[in-house]
Amino acid sequence: MPEPRVLEVPASARGERLDKFLARALAGEGLSRTRLRALLDQGGVHVDGEPRPPRHGLRGGERVLLEVPAPRPSTLAPADIPLDILYEDPDLLVVNKPAGLVTHPGAGHSGDTLANALLRHCAGPDGLPGPAGRPGIVHRLDKGTSGCLVAAKTPAAFAGLTALIAGHRVTRVYRALAWGVPETGSGTVDAAVGRGPDRKRMALRPGTGRPAVTHFSVRRRFSGACELECRLETGRTHQIRVHLAGIGHPVVGDPDYGRPPRSCDPAVLERLARSLSRQALHAHRLSFTHPVSGRAVDVRAPEPADFKAARRVLAAAP
Repeated sequence: MPEPRVLEVPASARGERLDKFLARALAGEGLSRTRLRALLDQGGVHVDGEPRPPRHGLRGGERVLLEVPAPRPSTLAPADIPLDILYEDPDLLVVNKPAGLVTHPGAGHSGDTLANALLRHCAGPDGLPGPAGRPGIVHRLDKGTSGCLVAAKTPAAFAGLTALIAGHRVTRVYRALAWGVPETGSGTVDAAVGRGPDRKRMALRPGTGRPAVTHFSVRRRFSGACELECRLETGRTHQIRVHLAGIGHPVVGDPDYGRPPRSCDPAVLERLARSLSRQALHAHRLSFTHPVSGRAVDVRAPEPADFKAARRVLAAAP
């Protein structure tokens, strides 16, 4: 068993929930929210000697004791999957993830993910940092989303990138083709996101979901559709897709949230279906301060052919 971990709660954490404090304090140590929540639910976290639930409010000055579970050995195998590398140095790399490639193992995918590809590309005696099943992965893109994704190669980079993302200090800019045209040229969606009723989809969950903020601006207007640039302030699962659907402008081609308007020309829909088989969402730009060297990293992923083709279809629509 690992040695118990002791944390002193600073005065600045007064009023903060125990689970949120721990998630922030342990960022970069490979302890997922799911495992941390299980530890709390099992009474494995003590505050001043007493087991406390996740929602326990802190006063500041307490002593928190917990046993951080030892990382489970990874059963992932390296896979010979080509990587489109946009930037790389000894500590990290940024790849252009193609649509259709799953970021890390899950239901139905165990040996054909980006994580498997990273293990082969970054093969070394110490492997990759991070929790089992997600080596080097500090954030993710949906299977149907293309573009920039950063991964860590060293523990220092993993901890640093995790802290940057948690602190909203990574600029993540997406391009999306969406149905309809917002009345204003730009705006912000500030709406909590959480699991939907079927657990496979996310939904707007005011009061119960996790805070989520997306800034958007119109890049181009079409007949009945538009191209948007979206900047994430937070990074929740399906955030852009849920937020745009929530304001009445779902992402074109989105299989979960993106029904086209009834007025859309069937011929246009048919041409779109031939051009695009996933949601028209592309992680265009990723920029941050390198967590080890301190240098500025600013990377852009070129738009894939299917995204361009879908844009041409919308631009030509009557």
